[in-house]
Amino acid sequence: QGRDRRRTSRRELGARARQALLGAMPPKKPGAGDKNLKSKSPAEFFLDNKGIAGFENAGKSLYTTLREFIENSLDSAESIGVLPDVDIAVEEVTLGEYEDKIGLKAHVRKDNALYADFETEKERAKRLAAEAKKSAQEAKAAEALAKAKDKGGKGSKGGGKSVSTKDDKGDKRDAGRGKTFFRITVKDNGKGMAHDDIPNMLGRVLSGTKYGVRQTRGKFGLGSKMALIWSKQTTGLPIEITSAQPKQKFCSRYVLDIDIEKNEPNVHKAEKIGNPGDWHGAELSVIIEGNWTAYRNKVLSYLRQLAIVTPYAQFHFKYVSAASDARGNVDAMFRRRTLVMPSPPLTTKHHPSAANEDQLLVKTLLSQTKEKTLVNFLHKEFTSIGKEHAARLVAELGKGFEQTTAPRDVTETQATRVQQLLSYARFADPSGECLSPAGEYNLRLGIMKELGPDWIASFVGPALACGGHPLIVEACVSLGGKDVKAGHNVFRFANRIPLLFEGGSDVVTRCVQRLNWGSYKIDKNNDKIGVFVSIVSTKIPFKGTSKEYIGDDNVEIAEAVDRAIRACAAQLKGKITRAQAAKERRARKKVLSRYIPDCARAIAAMLEVSAAAAEPPSKRARHGAAVTTAAAGSNGGKLWTVDPRWENDVLGRVRDGSVTLATVQRRLEEHVERIDSEQALEYSMQNKEGLSEAMHLMPTGSAHA
Repeated sequence: QGRDRRRTSRRELGARARQALLGAMPPKKPGAGDKNLKSKSPAEFFLDNKGIAGFENAGKSLYTTLREFIENSLDSAESIGVLPDVDIAVEEVTLGEYEDKIGLKAHVRKDNALYADFETEKERAKRLAAEAKKSAQEAKAAEALAKAKDKGGKGSKGGGKSVSTKDDKGDKRDAGRGKTFFRITVKDNGKGMAHDDIPNMLGRVLSGTKYGVRQTRGKFGLGSKMALIWSKQTTGLPIEITSAQPKQKFCSRYVLDIDIEKNEPNVHKAEKIGNPGDWHGAELSVIIEGNWTAYRNKVLSYLRQLAIVTPYAQFHFKYVSAASDARGNVDAMFRRRTLVMPSPPLTTKHHPSAANEDQLLVKTLLSQTKEKTLVNFLHKEFTSIGKEHAARLVAELGKGFEQTTAPRDVTETQATRVQQLLSYARFADPSGECLSPAGEYNLRLGIMKELGPDWIASFVGPALACGGHPLIVEACVSLGGKDVKAGHNVFRFANRIPLLFEGGSDVVTRCVQRLNWGSYKIDKNNDKIGVFVSIVSTKIPFKGTSKEYIGDDNVEIAEAVDRAIRACAAQLKGKITRAQAAKERRARKKVLSRYIPDCARAIAAMLEVSAAAAEPPSKRARHGAAVTTAAAGSNGGKLWTVDPRWENDVLGRVRDGSVTLATVQRRLEEHVERIDSEQALEYSMQNKEGLSEAMHLMPTGSAHA
């Protein structure tokens, strides 16, 4: 009976937990409780708190919608092992088109003074005076700029500021006059969606296929649903979906929106159409309120950084303005540069250290496990616990625990004891096999493709446990490149997606700022330094509601990031040192080579005079004047011993023409080359860098004849 009561209490606790997760309220007895007590659906909650999902304003919402669609496309293609090919289109929708979409006809105003854009005579006079004053200032600045150019100057800063201010104010003035709408369309070649699953996958918040202990690109698990909520709030228009799975003979086409109050899909149209081209993938199209002008650079920067971390994908981005002037349009192609794609991430189990972060984890797993014994529960439901290790843990639990104890028989107090032991016990770090990092090859290739640096170094750290989840840090540091400003240029990635906001608070930026770059022969102010850090995990420990940065207070991650950046900087230091040594050798060789012709002429002339003399130089030197102390030189005033046979041989070769000016010059050049090679070899061996070229040693001497 006691066992039955424990089972019943656990079932009741599980039911209550599920109700809380689904946002449901327990049934209320008639006439009881506060009449003001209300409940919200998950869709209503995120509608009221859309800022935490990246939809705090029109511009950020445009950026976030694009990002969610693109990342879903990448996940879809990678899940079936297909190289991603994503087409992205942002088209500005005029007010007339939008009104036609929602069924409004053009309205002729009867009372203009009722409208926000109505301008009184006083306001008009004030605006015209301000515009006249600004025009005079611009004319004066242009005149000053022309005079500066005539004098060979570079112009004044004031002129540039005047033009910029005009554009900025014009944008703000246009933004204040009314909303702007955009049609966002993203098409991919992924696995598509099953016909009957499409309404729930896109029209029900907190439902999807990415939940579990697995590395995913998403931050909230909302995916495209939040874009649908934003569309419904700002335009009232539904989303259009076309999808087909591999080898499927038809395409699914849906038009739907979301019932905010019920958190249910509202299907306007559902049909199956032909698929003659055997296409597979998904195409999503939605009209939302946005601000392209404010977030243009962010969108393009996001795509560029995404091309760095996923060089195996191809992105075609197109922006079409509603204006007749096509100069504001954008058509950019980020081409695929490799066919090597990382292995997909795998679903894994919790690391035991997760019990220290989640006090309910052990109780939840005990209620859900299918294992029959406690030792198997510890071995199968957690990583880094072998069968023998699990037996030792059960023995350590103490009285009341046996290896054969059934998990369903564990009381709440006993579950707390298990959680306590897992929190304090020592466990090996996870293997990291379940993760899918970008990889050194892809990361380096992406950086070289987009930036073209002069030097690049990379490092991938071992897997570690962070908050009970496996985590890997990989980093690259580059020097030089195109479109890279002097100083630090930090590029942050989490689960292979770029992080563009709140970079100043991020752990990567803080580690870059703390590092003493001078000790690695890198000038942090003048060198073009690119720092690329990618962190992958089954759960990224983001900070703040926006989840745009990783805090510096996480010691494990901070140490791993610092170690990775230092390893890259050390590699670059070796390259810089070798380059500097090679530069010095080239300079020394250049100087020596400059004097070879003069030295060769002097030596050849001396040899010709000696050959024409009656006695060789060695005999004439013995009978000459004594060497003075001042002219003694490095030999201390003593004459070097000369082999008479060698001397006679050289002079004889000079007389018969075997040794000429050209011969002497060639021998001097060979000597400079040999000295340069010997010094390079000596430097390499001193710095323990080994030989840069294959060298073959030939035995010499009588013993090897």
